[in-house]
Amino acid sequence: MYTAATMKTELEASKGTRKLDMRIDNIQLVNVFTREIYPASIGIYNERIVAVGRVETEADQVIDGAGAYAVPGLIDSHIHIETTLLTPEALGEVIIPWGTTTLCVDAMEIANVAGIDGLLAMIKDSEKLPFRLLLEIPSRVPTAPGLETTGGVLGVEEVTQLLELDETVSLGELDPSKVLGMKEEYLEKVLASLNRRKICNGHAIGLGVDDLNIYAAGHLSDDHESVYYEELLERLRLGIMPLIREGSSERNVDTLVPGIVKNNLPTDNMMFCTDDKHVNDIFKEGHISYNVKRSIELGLDPVQAIQMATINAAKHFRLEDKIGSVAPGRFADILLIDDLTTMKPKLVLKSGRIVADENGARPVPEKAYPEKLFDTVHIGADFSAEKFIIHSEGKRAKCRVIDLIKDQIINKEIFEWMDVKEGQIAADVDRDILKLAVVERYGKNGRVSTALVHGFGLKQGALAASVSHDHHNIVVVGTNDRDMAVCVEKLQELHGGFVSAVEGQVVDALALPLGGLMSTLPAKTVMKRMDEMNGAVGKMGCPMKAPFMSLSFISLPTVPELGLTDFGLIDVLGHQIIDMIVETEA
Repeated sequence: MYTAATMKTELEASKGTRKLDMRIDNIQLVNVFTREIYPASIGIYNERIVAVGRVETEADQVIDGAGAYAVPGLIDSHIHIETTLLTPEALGEVIIPWGTTTLCVDAMEIANVAGIDGLLAMIKDSEKLPFRLLLEIPSRVPTAPGLETTGGVLGVEEVTQLLELDETVSLGELDPSKVLGMKEEYLEKVLASLNRRKICNGHAIGLGVDDLNIYAAGHLSDDHESVYYEELLERLRLGIMPLIREGSSERNVDTLVPGIVKNNLPTDNMMFCTDDKHVNDIFKEGHISYNVKRSIELGLDPVQAIQMATINAAKHFRLEDKIGSVAPGRFADILLIDDLTTMKPKLVLKSGRIVADENGARPVPEKAYPEKLFDTVHIGADFSAEKFIIHSEGKRAKCRVIDLIKDQIINKEIFEWMDVKEGQIAADVDRDILKLAVVERYGKNGRVSTALVHGFGLKQGALAASVSHDHHNIVVVGTNDRDMAVCVEKLQELHGGFVSAVEGQVVDALALPLGGLMSTLPAKTVMKRMDEMNGAVGKMGCPMKAPFMSLSFISLPTVPELGLTDFGLIDVLGHQIIDMIVETEA
């Protein structure tokens, strides 16, 4: 608890009458309030910055900044930790060396699998992490009620309970159908957040101006789904703050930032996020540091880019008195960086404690998770390859096909004529039209639904994942039913993960047993295995950089235009189940 007595000691340290815990000398301060850069020293006591400028008070530890820039710790305004494939403990090893000291986490993935108990287990002991874990309470568990099966449910009562946690900063992303449809349950969740002076995160994918007006009137404060500059501008004009995303399969910086620079658009109300980014990409490219670095390369002023990753986010979440700047009274989350164009820190502090240096991150203690979170994959007892058969009459069938868009999670609905042989529709590898299926994995009903997808590029075999947003049933894509079934059966054996198979044999597999979403292995081991997994899929003909990330989003029932759940093919904007076959020819 922060008390008057504690504050008094900090004021004494600021005044110079109490010894500092740490003093950092000889730095160039990046001031995110004035956009200035100037020489300074920093005094730290009791986890907080107590003095900035000409600081000469004696300190237990003195660090020579050697002329480095002092930058506030970076903030990821919206992330699903589970998609990194790591536990929070393992993730710290990867993001901290890149300077991310705060994560705003929408934990809807583990909540969809295991409800409130799974969420609380993941954030337990978060104060021991080398970064701040702040919660965006999942608003839609399940994401598409009545259209999918999930392992957990968070109703108004559970959401209200979670909003009371000290770690909570907002109500997590709420998709348009819940607001435009004026569904009372979700409006009650919005009100529960507003009544506690916490914002509500948006997910305004595919909305035009008229619907955006309704969405903004529903008190949704931000959106990370802008793909084009015009979309970003429309949102900003209505007071919906853009979060510019750079994930593994959704890469928006290169499209959005040039528009911002060209039009000299003010950035005071813009932030950065990763949303969903695999650990390998974070390790190689950076985390929020990549968003900043790439924005600078695209012509954005360096201090503006840093503001978007720090103070802008802090203000948005009403935390500017605690984080987002190198200023007195704030927690000492500080990066020392020699070159702002690279954004690679040589020293990272969280709450005045060194958590990473040029040799990498400090070790983080492992944490025990409840055993029940390692037993969440249970496919139906009658499962077999026959479940993937698509039956049809006639000689040809006109089918709805999910058409993937490169580097985005959105897709298009296209129509293709498919040959019917012996009453069945098979994949057409030559046209890159493959089978896609979702297999219910919570042991509740054993449902399997099958559709067609274009753009995956597989020439042989199949691959499957127990990570499939947001229901996280098993999703599998393949050139034939046999290999698809082999992948699904292997996933049950592993208690979740990623699998590829060719000619009836497993080619490679990575277990993700924690909720069927995360590995308990060290980060470097997971990265190595993911490189091997992606390499194996590449040899099967798939050209995608992150095939399992792309696979995990194909089935989303809330991202236009088509989704797939264990209930069937979903018309996302119409929020209804539709037929895959629309016409047949005799």
